[in-house]
Amino acid sequence: MTAFLIALSVLIGGYFVYGAIAEKVFDTDYSRKMPCHTKADGVDFTPMPTWKVFLIQFLNIAGLGPIFGAIMGIMFGPAAFIWIVAGTIFGGAVHDFISAMMSIRSGGDSLPELVGRELGPAVKQVMRVVSVLLLVLVAAVFVITPAGLLAGLTPSWAGTLFWIAVIFLYYMTATLVPIDKLIGRFYPIFGFALLFMAGGLLAVLLSGAHPIPDGFSDGLATRYSDASTHPVFPMMFVSIACGAISGFHATQSPMMARCLKNERLARPVFYGAMVAEGIVALVWAAAAIAFTGSYSGLAEFLSSHAGAGALVSAISVEWLGAAGGFLAMLGVIAAPITTGDTALRSARLMLADMLHIDQGPIRKRILVSLPVFAAALGLMLIDFDILWRYFAWTNQTLAAVTLWAATVYLARHRKAYVICLLPALFMTLVVVTYIFFAPEGFGLPMAASLTIAGLSDALILGLFCRYLLLLRKGKLIHEVAY
Repeated sequence: MTAFLIALSVLIGGYFVYGAIAEKVFDTDYSRKMPCHTKADGVDFTPMPTWKVFLIQFLNIAGLGPIFGAIMGIMFGPAAFIWIVAGTIFGGAVHDFISAMMSIRSGGDSLPELVGRELGPAVKQVMRVVSVLLLVLVAAVFVITPAGLLAGLTPSWAGTLFWIAVIFLYYMTATLVPIDKLIGRFYPIFGFALLFMAGGLLAVLLSGAHPIPDGFSDGLATRYSDASTHPVFPMMFVSIACGAISGFHATQSPMMARCLKNERLARPVFYGAMVAEGIVALVWAAAAIAFTGSYSGLAEFLSSHAGAGALVSAISVEWLGAAGGFLAMLGVIAAPITTGDTALRSARLMLADMLHIDQGPIRKRILVSLPVFAAALGLMLIDFDILWRYFAWTNQTLAAVTLWAATVYLARHRKAYVICLLPALFMTLVVVTYIFFAPEGFGLPMAASLTIAGLSDALILGLFCRYLLLLRKGKLIHEVAY
């Protein structure tokens, strides 16, 4: 319990201390005109109340990630608690906040355009492909899981395929209509449900009725039985993405940046939503261990019940009662659905930005969305476990690239780029090691994978240092600063 309370306190304190530092580094301008006013179109650029933007941003980035990811991630042992706290404060929250601010300063540009401006046209083209692919992967993943949960709560005639069809039809609708019609109207309710769920579980944990066996006395080694295939590094840092740092968030921040009414609200919305997600992940990681009694107990439960969904249901009902369990399950089901539809919406916006297609007329929105819908349906035919593993790596790779773009942006504007440089170096080391080590990657020995990753990090750092040198000598010509 002590470790959990310390972790919770550090997370909350991180918002006020390091969040303020990040805000000062970026030098927010309270008088700047916002994209929601300068580009208002009644579809995507629409001013909304701050509390709505916060809850929508929180719901968009949360999904099942900080719940399922935290449950599976805590199997790596108490190191997961450290990663959730440190990753959120120094990585994820900075990543989300800076990408949002870059979008605001560029008039609401989507992520590939932001990255391309800082890292060059070649990287922009790659980011366009990778970002859209990631968003389509998110949509595909977040159809299957809630459909399975709903099938378990409804009559036999409403099976998984039925709910997949229903959810995807909803995705299509939410992708096309103005943002304030569905997302702005209903998503704050679902966001509150997700927060209520986490708050209820937190109250139970703080009551002491279910002790938390944090396991720090036994060291930080992985708790997986097969340590050779599940080492803490790099596997944990890819498994726990939402709740620590996730590249997907950078695709969502520009969408909400188009609805924010003042730059002074950026830290509460973007840095704050990420901290809230970190708290959700921390609560669920602790709840999973407390409910099952031990790491071995958790492993046995997951093995015998075919995954984390049964554990989520059992904890919600047993700890929160019938009413609380219903609201908690609503949050768990609504969260992935609302993440999936905003993923497709972001994909539409990226394609529209790339092709310079006005999204005012519904006909043009449909035209841009059709290939996105087709790709998402096609990906659903792939085995879920394989789909999830590639999604996880792509997601963290996107985070690394976004952090490098943010580092260059801050350096170009003579700001303290170190707040992005350090997490960029770390995440690069993680994703390169993972793809060379993991079975779905090249399957190399850990020593070889780490060597390649270290050399890659050194090479990228060297290129950045060369960039700094040229920048200081005035030998680089940039686009007009934004």
